[in-house]
Amino acid sequence: MLSRDEFVSRYGGVFEHSPFIAERAYDDGFVGDELTVDRVHTALVAIFRAASPEERLGVLRAHPDLAGRLAIAGELTEDSKKEQAGAGLDRLSAAEHGRFTELNTAYVEKFGFPFIIAVKGLNKDDILAAFEKRIDNTRDEEFETATAQVERIAFLRLEMILPGR
Repeated sequence: MLSRDEFVSRYGGVFEHSPFIAERAYDDGFVGDELTVDRVHTALVAIFRAASPEERLGVLRAHPDLAGRLAIAGELTEDSKKEQAGAGLDRLSAAEHGRFTELNTAYVEKFGFPFIIAVKGLNKDDILAAFEKRIDNTRDEEFETATAQVERIAFLRLEMILPGR
């Protein structure tokens, strides 16, 4: 069985910049000897869902804007960099980048956290269409949608770390 430090080191970044989730999962005994994608994901999601609304908002706010200033400055986490590049967000035209910037700004002003979507399997047009649709959601709808997307991103990241399901 992994020690607490080993577990947090390995899984603490699955939820962007939020190692408290892995720490609590370990401390609460949610994680046993058999570390599978499904088991670890279920444990981490249970902790995330049990966190206070302020903590969950903090997790949402820890995510970078898509094709935003952190990407331009090269300051994304390695996972975020790979995910955004896989969707082509590192190769936007000036006009496309302008549209993403405009939507990022409007979205954060409306909801108080960045637009979050699991980009694996999507391209920039898919993402832009989802962005333009979701910006019309209510804050409660979007908080729930963003929460589900964060959980999906965590699952996809765990698939890269752990063998099998």
